[in-house]
Amino acid sequence: MKRLFGGQETLAERFPVAHSGQEWRRRLDPAQFYVLRKHGTERAGTSSLIAEKRRGTFVCAGCGNTLFASDAKFESGTGWPSFYQPLDGGVGTTEDRSFFMTRTEVHCAGCGGHLGHVFPDGPKPTGLRYCINGIAMTFRPDTAIDR
Repeated sequence: MKRLFGGQETLAERFPVAHSGQEWRRRLDPAQFYVLRKHGTERAGTSSLIAEKRRGTFVCAGCGNTLFASDAKFESGTGWPSFYQPLDGGVGTTEDRSFFMTRTEVHCAGCGGHLGHVFPDGPKPTGLRYCINGIAMTFRPDTAIDR
């Protein structure tokens, strides 16, 4: 197990699902790799998940970890899928100091993949807006309800 200074684990070792960069490139398409593994951002308004209205679960495109329930999704007008609350154990957060500002980054609790950011301007009951890259997720409809 590789260690960083002071005995801290490397980022990849903190998560249950870990792969080499080469393996992530094999598993993900180039756009998913850019967002999930390189902390990129997809262009606003490009995700089909913005318009997703069915009941179901949004899961990590990298590892399949459950992230958000469809009933926590709302239309934020930002151009990215937005949620007011993640599922228990779905996501983690870290401080992001890139681009000369401080934001709260949201990552998958399963693989550490970058999902987006969370902001304090969302609806009740949490007042939070999880602004998530659609390319970082897939949607699993609740087939029992859709029948």
